[in-house]
Amino acid sequence: MAENELAAFRERWKQELTGKKDEKPLLVSASTSSRDLPGQSGRKDLKNTNKTCSFSDLKEDVGERGDIEAAAETEEDQPQYVSIARSLLDGRTSPLLDRIQEERTRRKRHYHSMTNVCSASLQQQQPQRKVKKEEELVDQLIQDLNEVNDIPFFDIELPYELALKIFQYLSCTELGRCAQVSKAWRVLAEDSVLWFRMCTREGFHEDASVSDSPCWKSTLRDCRNSAKTVSSNWKNRVGSISQLQFELGKVLCDVSSCDSFVLAGYTSGDVRLWDTLHWDSAASYLKANSLSANTEPRPHVSHVQVNGTVAAAAYEDGCVDLWSTETGGQPIHHYQSPGRIQALALSPDSPVLLSAAGSDVRLDRADDCGYWRTACQAQLPSTVDGVILVPGRGQQCPLAALTAGEAVYLLDPREEEPRTLHSVYGHPVTCLDASYSQVAFGVKRTGWAMHDGGNKIHVYSLETSKPTVCVGNSPGDFTCINLRDGPPHLLVCGNKDRRVRVFDLRTGSSVASLYAHHLGVTSVQADDWKIVSGGGEGLVCVWEMRMGAKLWEMHNRHRGVICHYDFSEDALSQDHILPICRSDYTESHGYNYNIGLAVPYDRLSGSHSSH
Repeated sequence: MAENELAAFRERWKQELTGKKDEKPLLVSASTSSRDLPGQSGRKDLKNTNKTCSFSDLKEDVGERGDIEAAAETEEDQPQYVSIARSLLDGRTSPLLDRIQEERTRRKRHYHSMTNVCSASLQQQQPQRKVKKEEELVDQLIQDLNEVNDIPFFDIELPYELALKIFQYLSCTELGRCAQVSKAWRVLAEDSVLWFRMCTREGFHEDASVSDSPCWKSTLRDCRNSAKTVSSNWKNRVGSISQLQFELGKVLCDVSSCDSFVLAGYTSGDVRLWDTLHWDSAASYLKANSLSANTEPRPHVSHVQVNGTVAAAAYEDGCVDLWSTETGGQPIHHYQSPGRIQALALSPDSPVLLSAAGSDVRLDRADDCGYWRTACQAQLPSTVDGVILVPGRGQQCPLAALTAGEAVYLLDPREEEPRTLHSVYGHPVTCLDASYSQVAFGVKRTGWAMHDGGNKIHVYSLETSKPTVCVGNSPGDFTCINLRDGPPHLLVCGNKDRRVRVFDLRTGSSVASLYAHHLGVTSVQADDWKIVSGGGEGLVCVWEMRMGAKLWEMHNRHRGVICHYDFSEDALSQDHILPICRSDYTESHGYNYNIGLAVPYDRLSGSHSSH
């Protein structure tokens, strides 16, 4: 019985779609089918039929169609501009309103006829109480399909996918305004795909997928509020301060940080990794390889590097160890170089490691299974001074920039020999940095070249290997450059003449020149709105880039102690105050500077809280 009913329904559906049935007989059958039912069942079915297709609606549809046909017959012999003017005088905003009204009438008539046919077929096969339930299910199905597929856009209706394509070019404010137009537009303006794309476009959760968050609109709002709080805390110097101190009496050799990880190497041969988000992480203690661990005395750590997945350390005896930031413990990769490691670089976004010992260069990377392999080895004409891996290249096609004396080289594993990018006799390279599309390096000019404007910074394109701009005019040597972290068109550098300079690479002009450190600038880093610089005197300064004003500065007086500043938290809580300001006067040794300071944060032993 069910198969016969389904076959009959399909046959009637095909007839409706192909248009073989006339619309007027359908209206008559719809009106007579409910009138010919005898007794109480006929009244019940008439009541149910009125829910989906009332006689007043049918009359109104027929009247509208008659008016449209009459207007079309009278306007056939008239010019087009007369019909447009007549439609405007009648109060219609578009000449296409006739076609739109006909389409709406046809859909409504088709909807009523289909529901009546379904109800008539179900009445003959099942009891009356099941007819009402099946009618409601079919009505709801057709209504949902119409709501999903048709989105009203002024005088027309568009499919949902096409409307979503239009809405993706709107901003947050514009989407909020569109959500107030109608219920259909509100559903469209709050679609998760729109807010997911907007969230990734602004730099939040770039590695996430649409299914990772139940509401991307709320996620974007939280990310924006967090970024606004961090920016405000940076400007007002509000945050938590932590001192990362490993063991007393050990000299700090090198420090590297990335995201929430901080890696430090010491003269004792120890390597310590901190995860500032999980202070009790088991990966904090990294064990050296068996060769370095069994050597007495243990070799010093010369270089350390860390990114989001791996941490690397180079020792004085030429050993290089690599650990996983998730597991820690024993090294996952180890190799021995013939001489002392002069430079070490780790890609910030992929598992690629570059090391240089003398004039020998070695590049290692992890394959798809996680096993580390040597990608290439090369030898330069002179001793390597500095190396850096170009970000955004991935582990399959890494690219490295190297400096050796007066020359700058590009190392590509797909090429047989390193490619010379720049080389001028008597002009040594003093600093190096690279972005995903450019490489910048400072050149020291001596002798007759000093009459050409002093020391310069050259910027080359990685795509063409040609110089794009040359900036700088300073008598002092450029000591540091930051190109990868700032805006794409800005370059920030530090100099021995105590100044921090900002250059616009589009025009080659200087944007700002800040007097920063009286012992010279040793490190510099910038983002969209601020500059952080460090000097030889131990001073850390934070500058506002647009105004060129110093926001605040802090002096690190304690050698061998790493200060960690977290501006996403409130520094007014008791746990975030430095130990020097929380003395309890009970400890006898003075290494932690527990001296008797009369400050409001002191905790006196045996004292009572005052109210």
